[in-house]
Amino acid sequence: MSQINKLVQYIVDSKNEVKKVTWPTRKEVKQHTILVIFISLSVALFLGVVDFFLTKVIEKII
Repeated sequence: MSQINKLVQYIVDSKNEVKKVTWPTRKEVKQHTILVIFISLSVALFLGVVDFFLTKVIEKII
């Protein structure tokens, strides 16, 4: 099989696989996006607080 034929077959197979995908609805995407943002902000806040207190502890030790 030539390189061109392999490439064409790859594209055809990829197109067929994409047709099988179950895409999320707009509502699901919105909910998941909000969830990811909330979790990211929560983790950032938690790490910020931990960093602040650890910095204060180390300053007192030094």
